[in-house]
This record gives sequence, C-alpha cells and structure tokens, in this order.
Amino acid sequence: MVSLALSRNAIQIGNFSVKWYGVIMAVAIVVATWMAIIEGKKRQISSDDFIDLLLWAVPLGYVGARIYYVVFEWKYYSQNPDQIIAIWNGGIAIYGGLIAGLIVLLVFCYTRQLPPFLMLDIIAPGVMAAQIIGRWGNFMNQEAHGAATSLHYLQSLHLPEFIIQQMKINGVYYQPTFLYESFFNLIGLIIILSLRHKTHFFKQGEVFMTYVMWYAVVRFFVEGLRTDSLYIFGIIRVSQALSLFLFIAILALFIYRRVKVKPQWYLYGSGLKYPYVRG
Repeated sequence: MVSLALSRNAIQIGNFSVKWYGVIMAVAIVVATWMAIIEGKKRQISSDDFIDLLLWAVPLGYVGARIYYVVFEWKYYSQNPDQIIAIWNGGIAIYGGLIAGLIVLLVFCYTRQLPPFLMLDIIAPGVMAAQIIGRWGNFMNQEAHGAATSLHYLQSLHLPEFIIQQMKINGVYYQPTFLYESFFNLIGLIIILSLRHKTHFFKQGEVFMTYVMWYAVVRFFVEGLRTDSLYIFGIIRVSQALSLFLFIAILALFIYRRVKVKPQWYLYGSGLKYPYVRG
C-alpha cells in the first residue's frame, strides 16, 4: 500500500513554510479564548480581562512547557546548552505549560482583583478544548504516538484511512495515542459542559477540579502507551507520576471543601456579578 502521510506544512512558498502544528495550536488558543469570553459574559467579566490574560499566559506557558521538558532531559541539555532555547527542534511538555499558566492566572487574578476559582472554572473547559485540538498537531507531526502495532489493529478501530496512513512512520504502524487522549478528553469536555450550568451541581472551583481529575486519569493511561515519555530515575514516567499525584490531591481537596469549607453554589441567570448562593 502506498503511504498517504500528510505533509507537515500547511503553506510552502519556496523556503518559507507554515507548519500545520502552528496553525492547529493557533486555532486551539483562539477556541479556548472564545469559550472563556462567552462564559465570562455570564459572570460580568470583561472580555479584555481574558485577552490580557492570554497575552501573558500563552508565551509564559510555552516557556514553562520548555523548562519542564529541559529539566527532565537535563542529561542531554547539560551537554548541549545551546539547544535549550531551540524550541523549534521540538521538546515541550504540556504539564509544564499548564503549571506556568496556572501561576500566571493566579498572579493576574491578584492584580485585577478577580476571584481565582471563578476564573479557573471559566477557563478550564476552554483549556480542555485546546488540548483536544492541539493533539492533532502531534498527529500532523507524527509524534506523541504509542508502540508499533499492525495495520489490522488500526483497521479494527474503524479509523479513517487518513489517520491510519499518518500512523505509518518509516514503514511501521504505530498506536495513535494522540487520538486516544483527544477522544477521551472530548468525552470529558462534553460532560463538563453539560453539567456546569446545572442547578446545585458544581460549587466554586469544582469545574476546574473536575477538569484536572479527568485529564489526570486520561493522561495516566495514555502516557503508559507512549514511547516518548520523560522519566524520573529512568523507570518512572514523569507524566504518570504527576497525573496520579494531581488526581489524589485534587480529589482530597474536592472532598475537604465540600465537607469543611462548604463553598457556595453557582447561581446562574441572577444578573449579579460573580453570583453565588449558599449551599
């Protein structure tokens, strides 16, 4: 069978090219921002706040993603320090970007006097959507895949032919782990969007916490299938360890806040700024 792998270039004019990865990531950022602005209007938060946050969070998020990757690949980068800033050669980790983005958001909320949990709840579904879309950038780059597999296995998943062919790399078929993560996160996003406006279902911060727990579970299992994992001590997959820690920590926080803190319910349609109602 002739390989029908897709080009990594969305636009190619002479030596100038625009990569599909960059286009897809730009779309992901736009979608996340649009979703935050739409939800923010229901909370009387200005769209300018989200645009300003975007201008800080995106570049610093990429810096965080790069630092995270370099730290866990320090054996290589300590010997090749000139490659530390060579992000165009690959090497970013989404958890690093999320951690950096969270720090930026907390500082931003402090300076703008915005409720952090409210902002996290507004932004989390958009971030999840961006992750779902962004994984297709990995697909175009033929990266973040799993172990070698067979054509028969891929066909048994009833995948479109273009996905099967893109998973054929140097004559070998690989597990489409990008698709597993994207698909199961899409299910999580649909569930969160279906429930977040349901009366007396989520309290402050719980949309965000549900997103973190869902993503942690998905990433834990998908990471176990990938062939490009970062490791601690050469045996522990970093993303699996962090996913497990986040799930346990956030679940404990979720239960503690429900039992001890008893945060307020969200009250939709009230017309009030940051409308809550006591549980």
